[in-house]
Amino acid sequence: MKFVSYNIQYGFGQDGRFDPVRIAESIRGADVIALQEVTRGYSRNGYADLVETFSALFPDYFAAFGPACDVLVDHTTIEGRLHERRFQFGNMVLSRYPIRASRNLLLPRNRTFDKLNLQRGALETVIDAPGGALRVYSVHLDHVSPDERLAQIAFLKERACHFINEGGALTGAVEFAVSDPPLPAEFLIMGDFNMQPESPEYVAMVGRNDAYYGRAPRAGYATDAEAHLKARPADGYSWISEDGWRRMHLDYCFVSGGLVHRLKACRVDNSARGSDHFPVWVELAGT
Repeated sequence: MKFVSYNIQYGFGQDGRFDPVRIAESIRGADVIALQEVTRGYSRNGYADLVETFSALFPDYFAAFGPACDVLVDHTTIEGRLHERRFQFGNMVLSRYPIRASRNLLLPRNRTFDKLNLQRGALETVIDAPGGALRVYSVHLDHVSPDERLAQIAFLKERACHFINEGGALTGAVEFAVSDPPLPAEFLIMGDFNMQPESPEYVAMVGRNDAYYGRAPRAGYATDAEAHLKARPADGYSWISEDGWRRMHLDYCFVSGGLVHRLKACRVDNSARGSDHFPVWVELAGT
């Protein structure tokens, strides 16, 4: 299976062009797609409904969207009925295989007084993948504060590692005349973490590095796919600043311990031009 994660920056590329089709073409071939900075009702991109746009660009994929932020932009009354336009900012998952359940996890946050700070989220999906169900999370952490990212990672790990005990989105579903969705132990957590390798936030996610053994996969921590496969170049990056001078590695795919043996490949596609970020691709071998 091939997975890709992409922060799409509301549909705008480095050249300032709004082009969702260009973004879609750069991630064709993925079985599961995790998108961040998906918007509805945003003035900068003409109030485009990017959820509908990408659903239409991948018409045979199942889709889930989690708006972490949802605020009123304006409203009008047409023929006696109130119509609202709302700004939504969140994460999306598209999958060739059925998305059996989803939860929109709102991450911890504290208000700022002089910088943009909006509610962040992690969209959790349970996917009926070949060889067995698994979870895929599309994640976007705070971009300003390492302290906030540390709190968000602690919350995210708690949800991911205790998913089975919590019961996911729904248990006892027979009362609603539907079947209980699977409760898979294994997961991929993909997205824009706004942290660099070996930062305190990164270490909180994957554990500390042992001088001799490195980072052995273990319960309670996730494994960085690219680092585990030794596929990240020393000068690797997944984001580039607007002026083109700053480059940082901010985007990752983390996997649960039970999936580490299936990791086949991981790379950042620095040829993509649809955003200020670049897609992170991961491939899992069969069971």
